[in-house]
Amino acid sequence: MSRRLDEAPPGSQPSSLVPDEPWVRWMAWAPWLGNGIETARQVGAFALIAAGTLVTERRRATRVIGPLVQSQVARAGVRVLPIICFMGVAIGALIVSQTTLLLVQVGQADLVGPLLATVVVRELAPLTAALVVLARVGTATVAELGLARAMGEVEALEALGIDPVHYLVVPRLVGMSAAVVCLAAYLVLTSLGAGYVVAFMRGLAMTPGDFAGAVAGALSWVDFPLLALKTAGFGVLTSMIICFHGLARPLRMEEVGEATTRTVAHTLVACVVLDGLFVPVYMAL
Repeated sequence: MSRRLDEAPPGSQPSSLVPDEPWVRWMAWAPWLGNGIETARQVGAFALIAAGTLVTERRRATRVIGPLVQSQVARAGVRVLPIICFMGVAIGALIVSQTTLLLVQVGQADLVGPLLATVVVRELAPLTAALVVLARVGTATVAELGLARAMGEVEALEALGIDPVHYLVVPRLVGMSAAVVCLAAYLVLTSLGAGYVVAFMRGLAMTPGDFAGAVAGALSWVDFPLLALKTAGFGVLTSMIICFHGLARPLRMEEVGEATTRTVAHTLVACVVLDGLFVPVYMAL
């Protein structure tokens, strides 16, 4: 007797294991989505604890916390400045100059200011500054905090009556956030300046005043507080995710590397999501 066409041949896998239905494929993403929501909830709770500590303990041990904040600004800001300048020159030479020359060549010089203001000032500079701080300082900080947690240094601080959040998290929160804001401003100036120089060397007919006026004319006064808020948000997210993965979970020595990898992935996703939240605001301007 012949076998039915819809029957599985002998020795083959059951057809129920093949995710042919769309809802089956969507269900495969449910654990990932649930883990992401749970991680976001935990990071949010950790951020609220850090914010509460920052407010309630702001006048406590200022002689100790002040130098720690300064060291974090120097570590995440001053020491990263050469890399930011290099990135600014690269962005200016590769993106700003070519975009400006192309728009002028096709007779759309009026779009130079709005395009550079949108791409460089509003989007590229804040996100690049946050990612550079994450790559240069964030990964090392996760390893540092993770090792401190794994070796019992956090418990030692608690035994001495020192709040670990106030001593370890608050200086990094303030220092990294301030550093990202300042680095984004340097990146904007460096990329626009380098882009104009390269474009001028390649035959751009615009004067420096016309170029600066085109970019400045495309910005309104609302852009500056929004840029500061957005960049500071990137800094807060970066520092909170870094400190969360380094301190909030008990780690063994062999888990420090995995925590660093999770930090990079979660920070990238969080910064992109935050960046997307500002798109409707810019569209409404």
